[in-house]
Amino acid sequence: MEHTFSERIIFHIDVNSAFLSWSAVRRLSEDPTCLDLRSVPSAVGGNTENRHGIILAKSIPAKKFGVVTAETVASALKKCPELIIVPPEGETYHKCSDAFMKILRNNCPIVQSISIDEAFMDMSGMGSIFSSPLQAAHAIKDEIKNSLGFTVNVGISSNKLLAKMAGDFTKPDRVHTLFPEEIKEKMWDLPLKELYGIGKSTEAALLSLGFKTIGDAAAADEEYLKRRLGEKSGKWLHKAANGIDEGKVQTDEAPPKGYGNSVTLPEDLTEQNSSLVLEKTLLSLSDSVASRMRRDSFLALTVGVKLKTKDFVTRSRQRTLNKPTSSTDEIFKTAVELFGELWDRRTPVRLVGVFASSLTNEETFQLNMLEGESAFKQREALSKIDAATDEIRERFGKDSILRGSMIDPFVKKD
Repeated sequence: MEHTFSERIIFHIDVNSAFLSWSAVRRLSEDPTCLDLRSVPSAVGGNTENRHGIILAKSIPAKKFGVVTAETVASALKKCPELIIVPPEGETYHKCSDAFMKILRNNCPIVQSISIDEAFMDMSGMGSIFSSPLQAAHAIKDEIKNSLGFTVNVGISSNKLLAKMAGDFTKPDRVHTLFPEEIKEKMWDLPLKELYGIGKSTEAALLSLGFKTIGDAAAADEEYLKRRLGEKSGKWLHKAANGIDEGKVQTDEAPPKGYGNSVTLPEDLTEQNSSLVLEKTLLSLSDSVASRMRRDSFLALTVGVKLKTKDFVTRSRQRTLNKPTSSTDEIFKTAVELFGELWDRRTPVRLVGVFASSLTNEETFQLNMLEGESAFKQREALSKIDAATDEIRERFGKDSILRGSMIDPFVKKD
């Protein structure tokens, strides 16, 4: 079946091995005779001398040795002793990303960047410029390759989910389609983990129920999935496995300047009741701020607290962290320390707030994430706790799981 621009046509464009490719392009631009990192087992990562840091990106040849993103440099070198590791180049990556996005926007007015190296394009109605969706995809792909020196995959479909799935098919430098009539042939035999948007705990729950493929989930009764996974997750899974997605491609908006949350206490905070109330309130506020940042894929370098006294005097204090974060635990601990510096424990307080600013997206932070193994493992453990909490709340509602110290008899909930 031939598809035309009279239908809804969505592209997903993804740079192949972005950080690695961009480092390779920069090196070749300065010395055309140098080794192309994309052609050999190579990676962008931490320090090879002390074997610290993690792998941020790897070449396709490195992938064949089992090297994976986010594993430690030491682990990657055990798998592939000849692995060439180069440091990240944040400035280069931002320049390449900007040039990549500029080409997309020059070809289509509706572009939604979803990370530093991928975007959706709503190509509906573009028949006056391109002869067909396939011709348009190849034209954009080739323009990026010829102008910028790196390759992309283009996925084409009638919605964002299927376009993203198509873009993740065979790489690199390819164009793939995944329209509704192709789902049975191209998608249903894939393992559950390949379904765009599925979480690890949802995948584990489905595997325990005997589900193995996306097709198994597509064929399951929706009410059964709701009972086993929760109302929201069950409904989403049934629709996604059947290729249904109503999400629109939204043009990029200016990122938020910060995240914050405050609460007016039912009783003024005093030295007498502070041990019961203060930390629980700060934890609840920190969790609210951090979870919204994780939802939007932002990290904050600055954390602050504010208070309002019973006389309506407002005070605040903030601190710049060593590394940006979206961890509930890290924001909470900083908030506790700051509040201890801000409050004299004598003046009654009626409002408490926590805020986070100096935002960066998660991909940008990864460019400079060269911490040692122990620090990385600690950060990773906290990240897993936060991710599990977020997924449970997404499935069962925001109040379905609370950290133990957030259960506070003083602060009443509706």
